Amino acid sequence: MSEPVTPDERSTAGSEGVSAGEIIVVATRRASRLSEVPVAVSVISAEALRNTGATDIRELTQVVPSLLVSSTTSEAAGGSARIRGVGTVGDNPGLESSVATFIDGVYRNRAGVALTELGPIEQIEFLRGPQGTLFGRNASAGIISITTATPKDVFGGFAESSYGNFNYHRIAAGITGPIGESGVDYRLDGVYNHRDGFVKDVISNRRVNGRDRYLLRGKLRYAPTDALSVLLIGDYSRQDEECCAATFLPAVDRTRQPDGSFLVTPSSIALLERRFTSVVAGAGNGIITDDTYGRRAAITPGRSYRSDVRDWGGSVQIDWNLGGPTLTSITAYRYNRYTNGQDADFNNLDILARPDDGSRFNRFRSFTQELRAQGTLLDGKIDWLVGGYYAHEALTVTDNLVYGADYDRYANVVGASGLAAVSPALGQLFAATGFASLQGFANAFTASQLTALPIAQRDAIARAVAAQVQNVPLSGTGDRDRYRQTDSNYALFTHNIIHVTEKLSLTVGVRHTSDSKTLNASLNSTSPCGTYNDNIARLQGLAASGALGAASGVASGLANQLLAPLAGLTCVVNSVNGEFSGKRKESVWAGTAAASYKPTNGIMIYASASRGYKAGGFNLDRAPFYNPVTRGTVATAGLDLLQFAPEKVDSFEIGTKIGRRGFNLNATGFYQRYKSFQLNTFNGFAFFVTDIRGCKDDLGTSDSDTIVGNSACGNTKSGVTSKGFELEAFLYPAQYFTVSTGLTYSDTRYASDLVGSPDVSGNNSLPRALSLLPGGRLSLSNLYTVTGSAKWRPPVGSLRGLLYGDFRYTSEMNTGSDLFSEKTQASVMIVNARIGVGAQNGSWTVEGWVRNAFDINYIQTAFNAALQGSNTSAAQLSSGQRTTQLFGAFLAEPRTFGLTVRTAL
Repeated sequence: MSEPVTPDERSTAGSEGVSAGEIIVVATRRASRLSEVPVAVSVISAEALRNTGATDIRELTQVVPSLLVSSTTSEAAGGSARIRGVGTVGDNPGLESSVATFIDGVYRNRAGVALTELGPIEQIEFLRGPQGTLFGRNASAGIISITTATPKDVFGGFAESSYGNFNYHRIAAGITGPIGESGVDYRLDGVYNHRDGFVKDVISNRRVNGRDRYLLRGKLRYAPTDALSVLLIGDYSRQDEECCAATFLPAVDRTRQPDGSFLVTPSSIALLERRFTSVVAGAGNGIITDDTYGRRAAITPGRSYRSDVRDWGGSVQIDWNLGGPTLTSITAYRYNRYTNGQDADFNNLDILARPDDGSRFNRFRSFTQELRAQGTLLDGKIDWLVGGYYAHEALTVTDNLVYGADYDRYANVVGASGLAAVSPALGQLFAATGFASLQGFANAFTASQLTALPIAQRDAIARAVAAQVQNVPLSGTGDRDRYRQTDSNYALFTHNIIHVTEKLSLTVGVRHTSDSKTLNASLNSTSPCGTYNDNIARLQGLAASGALGAASGVASGLANQLLAPLAGLTCVVNSVNGEFSGKRKESVWAGTAAASYKPTNGIMIYASASRGYKAGGFNLDRAPFYNPVTRGTVATAGLDLLQFAPEKVDSFEIGTKIGRRGFNLNATGFYQRYKSFQLNTFNGFAFFVTDIRGCKDDLGTSDSDTIVGNSACGNTKSGVTSKGFELEAFLYPAQYFTVSTGLTYSDTRYASDLVGSPDVSGNNSLPRALSLLPGGRLSLSNLYTVTGSAKWRPPVGSLRGLLYGDFRYTSEMNTGSDLFSEKTQASVMIVNARIGVGAQNGSWTVEGWVRNAFDINYIQTAFNAALQGSNTSAAQLSSGQRTTQLFGAFLAEPRTFGLTVRTAL
């Protein structure tokens, strides 16, 4: 029989779990017991973080089943968070996060900005579902609220050192206490985190995807009376890393057979690249590292994945009790600059790159002000809160994508290979004349096809054809674009709790938000890529006009022969130049209503309905100015093509929270409808943003084919739904022993009939690259997740021991926004463990730990490798068609292990 759990032990055990009845929640803007809050929320304490080994928000997914945090091309700019399967794909700073992150009450501009070293914390709270009436902005899917460690009025401190494999070492220290008799308490914390990279470059033998991070944070708290408190926070952090290189998924071609099966053959693109010799010194032949989990990459000499971050800021929080209502003011300024480089083709051939000369960066400068007043009326029957919020964000984005030194020769080889599949003679002809000499190829092609005609007529036709094309070498050309966006956000909100009886309470909240964005874009391209694309159009137009008379079919044949094999060499850097400006303004209402009832002590049931909102904006990418169908530039006088609509969600929940001695259970059922879901997709060349909406009319299969423009719909509805349930259970079966488990079942899907953003003509047909979305599950959204942990802290003589383990099981998911079947990640279970011993009073501990104990290999995200194959999923192929697309993969971390020594004053 288990020993009864003492109140002190139960409180301690509960505070270390994901959630427990004794936890105090502050993210609701009131200090409330978790068991009494009619909101689906999970809470992680500082000790729970230490046990699982988390030092940033990405690692928190191990103990929060409804949360998924991942990163792609950069942890600093490509990080994204999802709750209940819904989130915003990273890598595009024009989109804000559906899951908003707040640190000490201050909004962080994007999820990636918060994906850094956390340092010492008090606790982290995860509020699931829309939270607009409680927080500053953009909380359509949920909130991550982080409270860092606060100053104490008694002297104390800690020091911690960890060492592990991959040359991991992390040093952290902090000190706190009063400053004499001044009434001011201070706290100062510092962290240094280094780890060698998980991926090795086979060209230079250096390791990449490592960590080199610093954090310094200071706090001053002045509380001259019980009614007044002033908290001043300042912090500075930096990252000097090279991240993130990728490996390749197994390189193969797939051809659909008449019976629907696929014939898998060695990759024609990989074979071609392996025979290609780079002109860059030291690069050698092309290398495709498609032993995915060999953790090897091939990086072009002179290129890098530079990832430098400078992030700093400060805030002042004032809490003043006026003898009835309490006023809270939070004033903050944040600065974040991310500078990067990228070997954008992810292999050692110099095809496409972002040079790491400092000209490519994202910079955020933001000022926020929040003012709240709250109190009670009618002897506490009404708990009221009203507030206002203002934010001003200045965002600067620069880009410098360029064609590498190998591009023209590489394109020639790809073109010759593609033409050879149609006609060996054409392939030889193309290889001989060269991609950069399209005029010569046109002459040679015409001459070879018209041998039956008189020489004079043949030459006339050849000249007519050649006159329509121009030489277009691309190597060394590119863009130097700059986007300057300012965003002013104003909001008024109220969130009130009405205690109708001792058992029944009602919550009513309303928020009105006004968001204004102004964008000025300076697009500077030296690429003649548009000329190349226009060559095809000219030839087709020449044939259609009959200008070549009886021989017009020759030019048409030439155009068609070129168009098909060169489909994978589209205009990555289009030729648009100029200054553009645009404005957009939104005025939106959001709100929440909830009822909670306590039939007896320790049990609460609740139901809620809420409307959430995330601001619209601009896609900060030149890609929308290029039309992939006509292979030409879209004429526009402004930035309308870059705009996307606000994301709105209607959410409904029912839940219960049960607290008994030795047992806690939280259960929630939810249903969420997203209208104008903001989908950011990388199509192998650039990012495009689509407002995903459902269509009330039956579109049949028109939205799931690859025919352009045939699925328009004027009668729209929500395009994404998320429905399911969440369970969290906490058991305290014996003294010193705690068990927790969580289950999230989330069926997050697109509607069966879908449309996207309107084009310049108003047609909102779903883009053909997204033809697999209708009826499918969202990317990075798995059907169910199970987590669990167990902790035993028994006395060991005069010491205290620790045995801890946790696991996370995630069912199958697709990692690509376009849902290409090649990007599917199978189910995964990750196990962490920790063993240690220390003083009873916690003055010192020694712990050994392991993360991903069974060294499970899996990918965070798979993507279309730029300029390397046909940008088509096997799932989209018709009988006889072949996909040659190569896919890259950003890998999750392998097994890590080490030792941590900690001392506390």
